[in-house]
Amino acid sequence: MVSHAQWKLARDRKVAESISEGEDSAESAERVRRRRELDLAWDLGQAVYDRRTELGLAQTELARRASMTQPQVSKLELGGSMPTVPLLVRLARAMDADFSLRPDAEDVVRVCFIPHTAEQQTGGEPSAAGHGSASATAEEAEADTSVERAAATG
Repeated sequence: MVSHAQWKLARDRKVAESISEGEDSAESAERVRRRRELDLAWDLGQAVYDRRTELGLAQTELARRASMTQPQVSKLELGGSMPTVPLLVRLARAMDADFSLRPDAEDVVRVCFIPHTAEQQTGGEPSAAGHGSASATAEEAEADTSVERAAATG
């Protein structure tokens, strides 16, 4: 009997291989949707990896801070899992950052971890140029392209 993980991996491979075939059917639409989902998982993992390495943290340390295991962090960074919102919140706290998922264009989501400012870390008031408003957060996210990833979603 095939385990769920093996089945999912085989399905993902089949989807990835068949995307380029260009069939115009409901099945090809499902392939495109799945490819977008895989892209988002990959980009989320890359954003976590970028922020973790920016902080100089090992996977084991990030796992400890986020109440995870090192293999879970590894799988996430490799795009092998789609994190839940509560997990993204835990990861953001563990990496001293806020996270943002913003639709940017049709089927494209911007994923970023925005480092906290010194005022936020010490409990002070956010600066006018910091995270005090939604527009300031968006501007800061645009400026920090090293931790921002674009992904297609369904």
